[in-house]
Amino acid sequence: MRILVTGSTGFVGGAVVAQLLKDGFGPSLLLLVRARSSSDGLARVRAAMDRFRVAPVHRLTLTETNIVCGDLAQPVTFVDDPRMRRVTHVIHAGAIASFSAHPQLDTVNVTGTLALARAVAASPVLERFVHVGTAMACGDALSGLVKESHELALADHQVVAYTASKAEAERRLRSEWPALPLVIARPSIVVGHTRLGCEPSGSIFWMFRMVQLLGAFTCGLDDRLDVVPVDYCADALIDLAFLPGLRHDLYHVSAGEGSARTIREIEAALARARGVAPLGERFRHIGDAEIDRLTPALARQLGHGNSRLMAKALHRYGAFAALDYVFDNRRLLGEGTPPPPAVTDYLDVCVRSSEATSVAEQMAWDFK
Repeated sequence: MRILVTGSTGFVGGAVVAQLLKDGFGPSLLLLVRARSSSDGLARVRAAMDRFRVAPVHRLTLTETNIVCGDLAQPVTFVDDPRMRRVTHVIHAGAIASFSAHPQLDTVNVTGTLALARAVAASPVLERFVHVGTAMACGDALSGLVKESHELALADHQVVAYTASKAEAERRLRSEWPALPLVIARPSIVVGHTRLGCEPSGSIFWMFRMVQLLGAFTCGLDDRLDVVPVDYCADALIDLAFLPGLRHDLYHVSAGEGSARTIREIEAALARARGVAPLGERFRHIGDAEIDRLTPALARQLGHGNSRLMAKALHRYGAFAALDYVFDNRRLLGEGTPPPPAVTDYLDVCVRSSEATSVAEQMAWDFK
């Protein structure tokens, strides 16, 4: 068995590698890492594993032989590596996951993904290629419970360029590599870790903090958010990589109807964890124009000098929240993966782990 993982120094990919190491798969791993040398790449991965508190006994099973120096933005760096032709399983979590207008979004998320598929398709022992997309690639024109569908929204119905790039990568993988043993996994909103909180990443959790301080958002108290912790997401991706006889080639990795929670429930849990009174009916449902009016005062309160960036963040995440989507996860549960914990079950861990971290520092994860 030879398991290729991309994105190992990031949030989701790092969680996947951390779990695989704990499960004893260290000697079987190949990790595609942007690095000048194998030693530099190994140092980057080990630093990422420190964020996930991987014990030295597991972390030190990684050596330079596990590292493939390569950059999805420059496929020439990895496509001819002979180890690619011995890969049995791929978990492709590497991507630019920024909600800013990153100039290399399509280069990495689309062109780089296709190059990776081409490199491993030459392996005669390849059993499965798990491509990590995003549930939000469904676009902004649906409602209620969203089921898995290969029909994804085109760019003009995508909320941000990131989701558009992930949708395009899926379309082209299926059309250009029909023989690839492809399984699409679409995580919903990934926030925190059930045991480590925001230590591995503050991605998106800062938005919960900001909205509570603002006391308002572009959705109602009874709108729901579909949130999963990164460790659950990693376990589900590993299941999809190795479970025999999968019944489908497309799965949501999501809270689903059983674990999705309302804004009211999330805000109340966050208030309990912070030891403050919940907003309750004091919470206001506001429009985009009012965000621009309120953000400068919030930026001053948080000591953040860039009120325009904060307003942009609230607009973009507000657009997602206002969709009130819950992503159907019955396919994944039907494969034997357990239901996810609700975000309200581990928000206290996220709060404790964020006490010394500013909102601005956590924002940096999502606006690279």
